[in-house]
Amino acid sequence: MKILMFATIDFWCKSTVKTVDKEKDDFREVSGKDTITAFVQFEEADKEHEGQVVTKLIKNIKWLSGKFGWKRIVLHSFNHLSESSLDYDSAKDLLFRAKERLDKVGYEVGITPFGHVCELKMHVSGKTLGRVFKSV
Repeated sequence: MKILMFATIDFWCKSTVKTVDKEKDDFREVSGKDTITAFVQFEEADKEHEGQVVTKLIKNIKWLSGKFGWKRIVLHSFNHLSESSLDYDSAKDLLFRAKERLDKVGYEVGITPFGHVCELKMHVSGKTLGRVFKSV
């Protein structure tokens, strides 16, 4: 799994193109202020230990969230961080499992439209941890 996290003072996205036929049209906007925005790519090897992968994703997000004192999260599937990709259905399942677990512990979590390309606008913090990359 690869994670590129941004401490976004202001985040906005809108889906522009559906890229996966089996997905429903989901041309909506997602926005938030003071959010940890996580671009996530699950890799083929993650299939062997899905539970651990979701736990590591959550721990990394919670760690950065704690550094800023923010409780809002945006999860964005982004298959451009590695040459290895987990199959579509499994990756979607893992991302939504992470959302459910974060919801249960008091985070406000949004997911950008899955299977869609999005137009993005981000105002990223200029603090030291405004951008964090993790290879897990």
